[in-house]
Amino acid sequence: MEHRALVFSAWVLGLCICASSFASAAIVEHTFHVKNLTVNKLCRNQVITAVNGSLPGQTLRVHEGDTLVVHVFNKSPYNLSIHWHGIFQYLSGWADGPEFATQCPIRPGLSYTYKFNVTGQEGTLWWHAHVGWLRATVYGALIIRPRSGHSFPFPKPHREIPIVLGEWWNANVIDVENQALATGASPNLSDAYTMNGHPGKLYPCSSNDTFRLKVVHGKTYLLRIINAALNNQLFFKIANHNITVVAVDAAYTNPYATDVVLVAPGQTTDVLLTADQAPARYYMAASAYHSVAGVPFPNTTTTGILAYSETTPSTPIMPILPAFNDTPTAHRFSSNITALVSSRFWTPVPRQVDERMFITIGLGLSACDLPVCQGPFGLKFAASMNNASFQFPTQLSMLEAFFRDVGGVYTADFPDNPPLQFDYTNSSNSFNRALLNTTKSTKVKKLKFNSTVEVVLQNTALIGIENHPIHLHGFNFYVLAQGFGNYNPSIDSRKFNFVNPHERNTIGVPVGGWAVIRCVVDALPLGCTLAMGSGNSFCGGKWAYAGNNATSTATGFSQVLIMLEDMYNL
Repeated sequence: MEHRALVFSAWVLGLCICASSFASAAIVEHTFHVKNLTVNKLCRNQVITAVNGSLPGQTLRVHEGDTLVVHVFNKSPYNLSIHWHGIFQYLSGWADGPEFATQCPIRPGLSYTYKFNVTGQEGTLWWHAHVGWLRATVYGALIIRPRSGHSFPFPKPHREIPIVLGEWWNANVIDVENQALATGASPNLSDAYTMNGHPGKLYPCSSNDTFRLKVVHGKTYLLRIINAALNNQLFFKIANHNITVVAVDAAYTNPYATDVVLVAPGQTTDVLLTADQAPARYYMAASAYHSVAGVPFPNTTTTGILAYSETTPSTPIMPILPAFNDTPTAHRFSSNITALVSSRFWTPVPRQVDERMFITIGLGLSACDLPVCQGPFGLKFAASMNNASFQFPTQLSMLEAFFRDVGGVYTADFPDNPPLQFDYTNSSNSFNRALLNTTKSTKVKKLKFNSTVEVVLQNTALIGIENHPIHLHGFNFYVLAQGFGNYNPSIDSRKFNFVNPHERNTIGVPVGGWAVIRCVVDALPLGCTLAMGSGNSFCGGKWAYAGNNATSTATGFSQVLIMLEDMYNL
């Protein structure tokens, strides 16, 4: 959508892992053949880019401590890279995936092997293409189960089922993206949402294109919910059933009972579902949470069918989903999640802060390459942070430039604060020309290894005011607090949760509001030594924030590159 920003990604590379952490680990190996696939959906055939001939791509299952090896053969007509969303890339920064951030793209006809260890996290993550809009069809679940000798911090479920929510266009998504980038307008809206690749019965020609889940009365199931949609946050609900949240973004939470889940693009939520209702058929459904007023969005609903094994075919019962603009429900869900501090990988919140940043996120305007563009004032929409629109290099990846000390690829002058202070969430500033203009650049900020960084993410009303999903690559952050309006440190800092704030890698910054996150840029709470750090983000006309630091240690490089990415796409 036109006011969508890009993702904030923070990502630390390379950490020395103690030998004991590899006990009972295995090597899990897969091959991805990425090529064109003709799919019939919504009454028509459409050519998409897909992995191994399926949508979504295959689910990867590993145990904590395993090494994952994926051979990717690019048989598509597009440059390609694969990102492992939420994985802590210890000593494997080159494997993280974003094109021209951590690697050169895999050219058509060529291949690349990703290899990395999965350590210090359990739960649900996912993988996806990290070049432009290929993420719309190149994605799949990545499930990390406890290693041998360990178990879930809740009763073992009868079954585990990925629920991957996606977004579908009756068009070539690369063409949709390129048209928007060329004209400066918002991209065409998607034609459907999907559940495990199926639109569901509410869409044309989709009665037989519906995901079905059979359950046994009295059994408990672990649903691993992933939002792989490009541009929309989604409410998810099952008719007549309550569910219990037990993890988000591969970090365990205190059990939280609810009847609705909100997942932003890039987020995952693990829930326990007990099949305790009358044997019948019930719809599982997902529809958009759209917080910006007056802007079109895909106001449709994808459905799957949950059927008790004892029941005969009947019309499924439909859940009552929240209104598309139900911000109170969205905020209540997001702010009620707390960490399970007794879980295996929990560490207390660091209290001393070494670096503080205040980052405004929103949409601005940039110069038009055409006589007239289709954004406001004849300009292009340009998502920005602190009035800086990020631009990726095209010849050399940032990580390689960082590692080889190549100049001219980025500059280390990203500001700690917005260059102009104003009433950030006041809608009267939405089209204030003095605040909207932004230029594209590749700016970073230097950070010390092992420092604690606190970032205030401040939503703005520029162009349009909405909830923004922000992603941190390579490790998790603590969500200390979130709220509405302009952040006031003297008042809002009293709301910080230092006892059990939940950890995650992607947060939805409240519409017209703020969120405070805190993290330690060492990537691993095991006391081993960082070898080198780096970061990543989307390429192909997208924007982000990045930062790095270079300080030598006796063990070699001790460098950190941090970037923030907004999971919405332009």
